[in-house]
Parts: sequence; C-alpha cells; structure tokens
Amino acid sequence: MINHKSLIFILLIISACKPPGNLAIEGSINDSITEASAIEISRTYDAFWTIEDAGNDSELIALNRRGKILHSLPITNAKNIDWEDLTSDKKGNIYIGDFGNNNKKRKQFTIYKVKNEDLNETTAKAERIDFTLSKKQHSKDFEAFILYEGFFYIFSKEHKNFIVVKVPNKIGNHEAVLIKKHEFNGKHNKITSAAMSKDGKTLVLLNHEKLWKMTNFKSDDFFSGTVKKLPFKHNSQKEGVCFLTDSTVVITDERNGSEGGNIYTFALDLASDF
Repeated sequence: MINHKSLIFILLIISACKPPGNLAIEGSINDSITEASAIEISRTYDAFWTIEDAGNDSELIALNRRGKILHSLPITNAKNIDWEDLTSDKKGNIYIGDFGNNNKKRKQFTIYKVKNEDLNETTAKAERIDFTLSKKQHSKDFEAFILYEGFFYIFSKEHKNFIVVKVPNKIGNHEAVLIKKHEFNGKHNKITSAAMSKDGKTLVLLNHEKLWKMTNFKSDDFFSGTVKKLPFKHNSQKEGVCFLTDSTVVITDERNGSEGGNIYTFALDLASDF
C-alpha cells in the first residue's frame, strides 16, 4: 500500500496535467458505493474516508485514490439518521456529522468520534457529542462542519442566509452557540461540506457548482478576511471536500444517472474567482 506522501505526490502530478482551475478526475467510486456524502484523509490507510448518508449503513469506508474500497468499518453503536460530513483532529481521530435535517424537525444532533486506534479494526464503537439548538433558534438542516481550535463549527444549508454554530469537542450534551449569520452574494449558495487547511489559515465551503475560499480571517470570524468564490467547470451534486495540501483540495460528488460519482482534485491557487 502506498504511503501518505506518495499519495499526495501522485495526485498532484496528475492534477498538474489538467487545465488551471478545472476539477481533475482522479478516480471513480461508482463501482464501490452508491454515494459519497463526505471525504476526509485517512492516516490509517493512506487513502480517504467516506460515508453514505441517510438510509445507508452506519460505517466508515476507506477508498484509495482510484475509488476502490480498502476497508469498511461498521460503527456498532451508531445509527445513520442522516450522516453528512467528516472531519478529523491532529491525532487522526475521525468525526462523523450526523446532523442532516431535511424536514427541519430534528431537535437533537450528533457528532460521532471514532478513535484513530480503532480505525484498523473490523468494527468500532464511537463516542458521542450531542447538541441541540437554543430555544430561540429554529431547527436547521446542516451538511458541513470543521474542527478548529477545539470546537466544531457547523454550517447550515440555506438558499440565502445561513448560520454558523459552535459546539465544543467534548463528549456529552451541549447547546450550540450561534456564532454568525451570513449570506453570500448570488444564487444557488447551499453549503454541502466544509474543510479547514492543516495550517488553520484557509477555510473552504463547498457547493454543487463552486467553492468559497476564506483566508486572512480573525479568530473564528471566518468571513472577516478575504472571501473568494471559485467556480467549477460543471455542476454536479458535490457533497465532500477535504484538504490534500494547504493549496489543493479533494472533492467527491454523488452519482446522478451517468454523471458524477468521482474523486477530484482542485487547485485553489490556480482557480479564478468571480
């Protein structure tokens, strides 16, 4: 099995052969799983973790760069109500965001923590971080989150105004704290996934047809600095994003008929903003 540095090198070489700003297809997941609802780099398998959302099995799935399944890890004490996103910490622990809420009636949301030492097992049990919204806040649909400075920042999925709430990375029950209400310019702005660079200096928010890149922000006011909207060359149901390097992200989309179901790389520094 290739090591982590080799994986990054191979992906970057392939990506360099593509036109600047384009999504570069690295592999297909169509023969492995029906849909990839998220993506996160795996330190255990030198590949990527993904999940499927509501109605699918409660398991983490490790894929290589071509989309082939390397390992499936059932989480025996977790229910997939609506798994939507993945993130990780510096120790390699993986966090599953079970906070999808299409009908906006859900009152309790869960983040499952799967310890790094369990990722190589045949099954695993997860620890739970549960949260609710304040009584003043209407129920929201969430599909994206990051882990930053010891807190989860969770982004709601809205056509216009969305919210960012904050939950501590501590096992137990919490009430989410409202951090920000924000609205991007233009149309079709639903956020489907999020990722923070390893150096903590770049936040990206994913959409089906574009990506927002935030830099030069102050503390957790992510929209206080430079915000660039980076378009893709096509529109598909993109649901997962993670950083490969501090300037390159990996993206997955869900299959829709004969389209999608791929693993892509996207060079942030080569993309044109609009």
